[in-house]
Amino acid sequence: MSSYGKFAYVYDELMADMPYPDWLTFAETAWSKYGKPRTVAELGCGTGSLTIPLAAAGYHMTGIDLSSDMLAVAQRKLEQQPQGRRFLREGSVRWVRQNMKEWEMPEPVDSVISFCDCLNYVLEEQDVRDVFACTYAGLKPGGTFLFDVHHPNTLIRYEEEQPFVQDEPNVSYIWTCELDVPRREIEHHLSIFAREEGRQDVYRRFEETHTQRAYDPDWMKQELLKAGFKDVKIYADFEWIEADDSAQRLFYVAVK
Repeated sequence: MSSYGKFAYVYDELMADMPYPDWLTFAETAWSKYGKPRTVAELGCGTGSLTIPLAAAGYHMTGIDLSSDMLAVAQRKLEQQPQGRRFLREGSVRWVRQNMKEWEMPEPVDSVISFCDCLNYVLEEQDVRDVFACTYAGLKPGGTFLFDVHHPNTLIRYEEEQPFVQDEPNVSYIWTCELDVPRREIEHHLSIFAREEGRQDVYRRFEETHTQRAYDPDWMKQELLKAGFKDVKIYADFEWIEADDSAQRLFYVAVK
């Protein structure tokens, strides 16, 4: 997987069309059903595109990510918010560099979220189990673990529909994929062209390779139950409907 170095600084432009409001709505709806949290940890928080609005909504947020560059961008974004410095001063937002396979907090939290298919970047079954175990340990009794992943069929569609191209004034990319069918694992190869700041006609090119793996939905549910979660539901594509093989994204709600 990429270190997300250069990528972190063009990430928000590349991801501008991602359905962040839908993820926020899903979380709020889940919390209305299972209990509204005060403290929330986000695994794979990236540049804080969900952490920051949730803090603005009144939640005490901890954004956890392995990439120091992503966290640096998140910090800068937070400081640019009208209430950002107050959040930092009061401790209602903090950033922690940790691997989600080994994450821990000084005190358990009320809810853990991990959206934008972050768990698809966990490439081995034992590592998925480790994420589940750490998350169970990091939650208060009755706490919720909310996350989404690509359905295995989505990776097949990626491979069939490639290549993908984006052409914007400041950043463009060419994106191709290679699918390992037996492992349900896909390599995303991106050639990214980013405009140099202050120079209208000069672009720098860099390459990124991101690897994701999809897991059988029933296997993931059973592993959540083995980790200790007592109630696990799987929903489809931001909707509160039972997931089947037509789903593109699988949304898990697990209760400790």
